[in-house]
Amino acid sequence: MAEEQQANGAAAENQQQQAQFAIQRIYAKDISFETPNSPSVFRKEWKPDLKLDLNVKHEKIEDGVYEVVLTLTATNKVEDDVAFLCEVHQAGIFSIGEEVQEGQLAHMLGSFCPNILFPYARECVASLVNRATFPQLNLAPVNFDAIFARHMQQQAEQAQGQQTADA
Repeated sequence: MAEEQQANGAAAENQQQQAQFAIQRIYAKDISFETPNSPSVFRKEWKPDLKLDLNVKHEKIEDGVYEVVLTLTATNKVEDDVAFLCEVHQAGIFSIGEEVQEGQLAHMLGSFCPNILFPYARECVASLVNRATFPQLNLAPVNFDAIFARHMQQQAEQAQGQQTADA
């Protein structure tokens, strides 16, 4: 009987730890697709030059609830002409427990949540490009952990540079 109570107590504690994070909703906040040089771009030999930009923003909606927006912009040029410009703002509302430490919260908002949103944004871009009758565009996975680590390192270097300048 005592073992059963311990097991139930451990299970309840485990559920509390797991309840620190939950996805409330994932949605497309804004989608834009432009083909500024059509139809002439369709007549050119397809040797595309793809530029991909990523940006992550987050906003606290209420205690423990955050909106994270991943902006993915794909610009594809053929020669000097823009073949297409596709921008997707993929967003999500996430519940993150108050017990999460500040450094852990920054990592969740800057890396973990964008990792969840990216496949949705990638699928949206692929679908839009396909519907515009351009060759298929499959974006490679993105290592948001590495991007977040580089961002944190840059912030630390800037803070260190300011302290040196102030001294």
